[in-house]
Amino acid sequence: MKAVIYARCSTNETKQDVDNQVIPLRKLAEALNFEIVSEYLEYASGGDSNRPQFQLMLNEAKKHKFDIILVWALDRFSREGILNTLSYLKALKQSNVSLKSLQESWLDTRESGMSELLIAIFSWVAQQESKRLSERIKAGIKNQAKIGKRGKDKGRRRKSGYYLRWAKQTPAG
Repeated sequence: MKAVIYARCSTNETKQDVDNQVIPLRKLAEALNFEIVSEYLEYASGGDSNRPQFQLMLNEAKKHKFDIILVWALDRFSREGILNTLSYLKALKQSNVSLKSLQESWLDTRESGMSELLIAIFSWVAQQESKRLSERIKAGIKNQAKIGKRGKDKGRRRKSGYYLRWAKQTPAG
């Protein structure tokens, strides 16, 4: 069976690395006797469908260049919510391409049954987590802006070797 790997991290600035997903997925493919014909790797938000590697993979799926997509988890595939995720899975199914998750053993679209319900639930959970993450980032940026306006230290190195963040700057002693 011809397989591809799709691995995604939201950013490469926070020491996230797609290799943490790719290496175990290669081992999974080997254990299942799948031939890896391509790997689609990217650093992009899963809440946006305009991911170049993701779009390329979907286009090549339509041409049936492979039989199955291996992913670390459903949220690595998409965090766009239930409707979009299900529409991607439906398009894959129409092209006779399956999706299998390493972390979620129930997610193997070659099998029918409970997987459709669970995919819908986990798609919703992934979308909610993406929203919460965005809200936390925005709150952190807003908080940093307030701290900066009050003349607080923004992380300069003190002579003692310690970093100060969000605390009043005091003379090094």
